[in-house]
Amino acid sequence: MNLTTKGRYAVMAMVDLASNGTNGPLALADIANSQNIALSYLEQIFMRLRKNGIVRSVRGPGGGYIMAVNAEELPIAEIVLAVDESIKMTRCNDKEKGGCQHDKAKCMTHNLWQGLSNQIFEYLNNITLADVCRRKIPEIGIRVLKKEQASA
Repeated sequence: MNLTTKGRYAVMAMVDLASNGTNGPLALADIANSQNIALSYLEQIFMRLRKNGIVRSVRGPGGGYIMAVNAEELPIAEIVLAVDESIKMTRCNDKEKGGCQHDKAKCMTHNLWQGLSNQIFEYLNNITLADVCRRKIPEIGIRVLKKEQASA
């Protein structure tokens, strides 16, 4: 999967901002300290979040970042995509129409991985930043078939 620390850190930082930035701008240094993220890396992430209209910067004394989007209306998928993270399991190049094989054909497992990518996107797209802040994330049960159920 192509979800790296950039996407995870963006979500972690946004949760911090949404939770602790309600009384005004929050300094990146404060977020970096509380989330244990390098400040220089966080600056790169917030540059992309700002460019995509998710946060706004406030300059001057007491400056920092504020939310530009209501946390109730901000899907986690939008945060991940804003920092140029891909939510895909296939190894196919999106720029070149076709598949992952040398002849541009799709491999036999392409639809399996594409389906998983779609499920991950849908999951992250149906959970808002506010849901994460309130710890109201629905638990997804994993159904495991026992051998006798599978053979029935």
